[in-house]
Amino acid sequence: MKMDCSKEICTPLIARISFHKVLEKLEEIAESDVDYRSDYAKALLRHTEPFPELREGITDLALLEKHKLLIKNLLADLFPTALTHNEIKAAAIPFFNITFNHTERFNKILENAGEDFDIEIRNFDDHQFYVFCCCLILNMYYGYDFDFSRPLFYDIPNAEGIMKHYRILYNADFLEIIPTDKAIKITQEDVDVLIDNFDNLELWKEKFPQNSWVSKGFGIISLFDATVESAISNLKSNLLLPHEFKEVIKDDIESIFKSIYKIPDLKIGFTEVNENDQVFTMASFKDITSHILKDCEEMNCNKLFCDSTLKSMMGEKQQLIISDVEVYKANNPDDTRFADRLLEQNIKSCILAPIIKNDKMLGFIELVSSTPKELNSINAIKLDYILPFLTDTLERYYSELQNEIDAIIQNEYTAIHNSVYWKFREEALAHIKAGNSPDLAYKEIIFKEVYPLYGQIDIKGSSTARNESTEKDLIRQIEKLIVLFHFINEIEKLPLIEQHTYELEKIQEDLKHELKADTEAVVQGYIINEIHVLLKHFDTTNAKIHERISEYFESLDGKVKMVYENRKDFDDALSVINKKMAEVLDKKQAEAQSFFPHYYERFKTDGVEHNLYIGASIAPKLSYNPLYLNNLRLWQLQAMCEMENEYYKLRPTLPYDLDVTSLILVFSTPISIRFRMDEKRFDVDGTYNARYEVVKKRIDKSYIKGTQERITQQGKITIVYSQKQEEAEYRRYIKYLQHKNMLGKTIENFEVEDLQGVTGLRALRVEIIYDETDASGTYSYQDLLKEMTTK
Repeated sequence: MKMDCSKEICTPLIARISFHKVLEKLEEIAESDVDYRSDYAKALLRHTEPFPELREGITDLALLEKHKLLIKNLLADLFPTALTHNEIKAAAIPFFNITFNHTERFNKILENAGEDFDIEIRNFDDHQFYVFCCCLILNMYYGYDFDFSRPLFYDIPNAEGIMKHYRILYNADFLEIIPTDKAIKITQEDVDVLIDNFDNLELWKEKFPQNSWVSKGFGIISLFDATVESAISNLKSNLLLPHEFKEVIKDDIESIFKSIYKIPDLKIGFTEVNENDQVFTMASFKDITSHILKDCEEMNCNKLFCDSTLKSMMGEKQQLIISDVEVYKANNPDDTRFADRLLEQNIKSCILAPIIKNDKMLGFIELVSSTPKELNSINAIKLDYILPFLTDTLERYYSELQNEIDAIIQNEYTAIHNSVYWKFREEALAHIKAGNSPDLAYKEIIFKEVYPLYGQIDIKGSSTARNESTEKDLIRQIEKLIVLFHFINEIEKLPLIEQHTYELEKIQEDLKHELKADTEAVVQGYIINEIHVLLKHFDTTNAKIHERISEYFESLDGKVKMVYENRKDFDDALSVINKKMAEVLDKKQAEAQSFFPHYYERFKTDGVEHNLYIGASIAPKLSYNPLYLNNLRLWQLQAMCEMENEYYKLRPTLPYDLDVTSLILVFSTPISIRFRMDEKRFDVDGTYNARYEVVKKRIDKSYIKGTQERITQQGKITIVYSQKQEEAEYRRYIKYLQHKNMLGKTIENFEVEDLQGVTGLRALRVEIIYDETDASGTYSYQDLLKEMTTK
């Protein structure tokens, strides 16, 4: 086998393994003619004389094997026989993955790694290899002293498959660097440029062409087992990467722990702890399970451990170390439940170590093994080096998790929108600067002179559809029960069965009429509290009855224990509609904020409602102009058209054919909004402004004046206003959207019936033009529902 660029890796060095420096030293000893060492040197020189390649240099690796014994004798002083079973040492060419004349310990390590294992320096790419070779030339030939060394490691698995990490040390005393006719003379100016251009590989290749230098001789490589130190370093690097802890790959972490503990079957786990409620909880980390909980989401601590163990673990925050679970079970009968849980998972030894930050317990890191005695109080000490990294990482994760939770609460459950966040932050900072003095009252957050915009997409007839779904499910369940009771009555003639059959048939008849407000609760209570209790009694009386009753219960929804097919379809459809409409509106809203900052909130009911408030007080550092209100009104109308179109695409996939109606309320008088501290939300401020809220709450159920026709209608947008200039403004917007083929040609104009305390309202109603070219089920109801469930 010829050596060329070390397995096709480009290098400026031609490697010639030579023992000329050793031979020269032997010649000096032979000439001294003093003692037995002279005779020994002369004998070695005689044996090497027929093989000039040992002095001139070997490029064919097969010759290393041929001269194996002779080379061993030549290097005997450097590789003492007495140390061969202790030192991990070999002759080598620095940075090349070529080693020979291994000590016995090194040989044993390579044998255990397996025949297919190729030894390679960790994280040492072709670029680094080339530059390091160049730096070797600069130091050894030109006399520079560049500190280009960094810790180099070999990662070698042992016989059990545990990855061991060995630090590499080179000795180049028996190596010299010789230029070839291809070598380029390096000047100080060249060096000045090179030291600032490590990443410019082409520059290094220009100054040190491929195969332009010869490394003649050999180096000595010494390894020491740095497995624990390296594994801890790898763990630290892994945990400090800019990703969430829940994305850390379990296999990587587990492999590192195996290297540290030298236990092939070692597994890790983690269990969260809620100290206040004394509850163990499954963490949300990817693939990292809980051996304490095994297969449940959470459990009270006292259901697993006895009081004394809990006091040690939770009160004194001590590690629980069990070297032999079976022995522990026998000696600690009060903890049998936990011991049995471990044995069910084939865990025979374990360490449960508390993760504590700022005196708060985050949870327990779990180390488990299926072998007794493998984990014990002696090797538990290794956790002292590891826990600080884990603790900091977990504390960071929980801090980020809390921030995420706070963001969701703010985004989904409170009314502190980004546009007004500055005002709340300003008030909070004032309290912090005042040392959170209890004497300093929190100021009310008020925004004056803002213009409101209100819109809604309402699901028409949702109450009727909900009642229909309930009625279908109840009728279906009553039918199942009547059939089942007839079957039971044929086998066991009991008056009680006949009575319940009669009552079920009466309920069946009543359900055919209009569903009352309490019908669902009454029927469901009767079925669960009376019928199901009765069925559980008969479930054990006869094999055939048992089979039919089991089939009945298997057909029910697992959570509510009722037939819930139609109601579930309706609820899922409603959720998907609301989610999709809210997503569209939120996305459009993010764009609208770029026009001028304004307050935005939305609510999901049987449809989606939204409030917008715009004015100078929302963004006092910006220059407000009424054109921003006009722009936002046009944006709102266009956004409503787009939301209608999105629903039009989704509708064909829904299990219920529900209609939606759209409405916009125009209000041109500026109002004030105040943050209600008790309700944690914004509301209109003042008696006069309450008129706007009254209209908002009642307008969608209103009728055209003098008729029984609702002002909202499927397939149309209704715009309610009170002033002539508002009508003129919106007619302009409608004309523009007609031009964009978003609204139809016909515009209806009518008066709205008088509301309590509010008269003189009028409305425009215009048809929406749906995009027929994109209405073939672009959105899948099932996919959206699956996405919601996953999230």
